[in-house]
Amino acid sequence: MQKLTTLQMADFAATGLLRFDAVVPDAVNQHFMQAMSELPDESPRDHSQRLMRERAVPEVSPGSPLAQAYDADSAIGRVLQVPEVAGAIASLVGQNAVVDHHYLHMTFPGGRAQDTHQDSTIDLRRAFDVQMFYFPHAVTPDMGGTRFVPGTHLRIVSEMSLGRYQNILGQQSVVCPAGSVFFFHHGIWHGAGANRGPDTRYVLKIRMCPREPQVRLWDTADLPESLDEQQPIFWKNPDAPRHPIHQRLMASQPWFEHDTGRLEMINRIHLWRYLTGDESFDMDYWATRVENDPARVS
Repeated sequence: MQKLTTLQMADFAATGLLRFDAVVPDAVNQHFMQAMSELPDESPRDHSQRLMRERAVPEVSPGSPLAQAYDADSAIGRVLQVPEVAGAIASLVGQNAVVDHHYLHMTFPGGRAQDTHQDSTIDLRRAFDVQMFYFPHAVTPDMGGTRFVPGTHLRIVSEMSLGRYQNILGQQSVVCPAGSVFFFHHGIWHGAGANRGPDTRYVLKIRMCPREPQVRLWDTADLPESLDEQQPIFWKNPDAPRHPIHQRLMASQPWFEHDTGRLEMINRIHLWRYLTGDESFDMDYWATRVENDPARVS
């Protein structure tokens, strides 16, 4: 198992995602894809229903322990055993995580793009679920790989209210080699692109829920004892050094509004407090200035 570093956790806290390109061995990818073969003249509906009937991906009841949900010798079981994958899961949701649901998404040639959305209903927890996206084959630009908007995971909206937005500043689309795995915070804004290629695109999504506090579950060897640096937010030396964790947590996204984008800085601070168990943590006074209520001082 290869657990995440502190800098990787800071990247996840800031962007809502981590990606691991081509970490799953080709033999496992081919094992998975063998079960996906389409029959001649099979319609998309018939193909998807046949894969369900044939249990190409097994049924798993919600709340099943992830460690017991998939046969260890199956393609999915072998994906979950990849050191980088197992380490990311343990670092993000712990080693006792359960399965919320999974789904084999199939994007057929010629279809329309999926609406941009945020999964599930309005969710105000600081705790978070993680959605693992496994791409068993290479995804080229014309295949409509999952599009996503980094940094949106903490901007709470009402699920499908984003549907009218197809292009957002800073939006990315998955283009990756076979065997790539992405981990998304459950709140990230995303949607499947339209497949303009000749082949069906497959991605297996597994949503995982923690069953323990998500506090310091990663490899904390590079976590400093203190991160008390409070830099001025406006008039400051542009060449002043910053700790890499601060650099990641304070990084802006192209879609940020000049003023209200600061909300995401505060949201990230609260998420980092949860992840580290340090409720006093702040960066550049963003959280402290809105918590500084003299009426509550005893």
